Amino acid sequence: MRGLLTVSAFIDRINEVIGKAMAWLILIAVLVSTANAVIRKVFSVSSNAWLELQWYLFGAAFLLAAAYTLKQNEHIRIDIVYGRFSRKVQHRIDLFGHLVFLMPFVTLMIWYLVPYVARSFLNGEVSTNSGGLVIWPAKGLLLAGFALLWFQGVSEIIKKIAVMRGAIPDPNPFISAHEAAEREGAMLAGEIKP
Repeated sequence: MRGLLTVSAFIDRINEVIGKAMAWLILIAVLVSTANAVIRKVFSVSSNAWLELQWYLFGAAFLLAAAYTLKQNEHIRIDIVYGRFSRKVQHRIDLFGHLVFLMPFVTLMIWYLVPYVARSFLNGEVSTNSGGLVIWPAKGLLLAGFALLWFQGVSEIIKKIAVMRGAIPDPNPFISAHEAAEREGAMLAGEIKP
């Protein structure tokens, strides 16, 4: 188990670095969007390349940060149902969800994306918009995003099994929305007191 946890920690670290770096892509996308709007309004000049660059940057931030979102346990879950179960049952639900839903879906997406991206790259696919960008890098981002998500899924399965076996402490103890609100209220009340 120790070797698997080392692999899991390595995957976590990679996705942590990539996920945090993606925040900068949002800033760059905003700057490109602003510059494009100003140039279009002030000089009446525009290019589809700038618009497509915005899409690429936003798409990259979204796709490449998906694995980081899973790592941070911020993925979508129905907390109103999930929170009613014991933590032991929640671990089983998470493991089941990763094994039965996440991993097969991500594996299927990678399976289909590899030839899709390869074809686009080999054909030198370019946008059909006048002045548009090359398309294969955007398609490559899809593949990279799903590959990172696949590895993070493996990491989460390893950690979930280790937690269930008692080999490591729970890295993401679940706090219900009610508990979180109570903690935040107590913290705010403490800050208000003189």
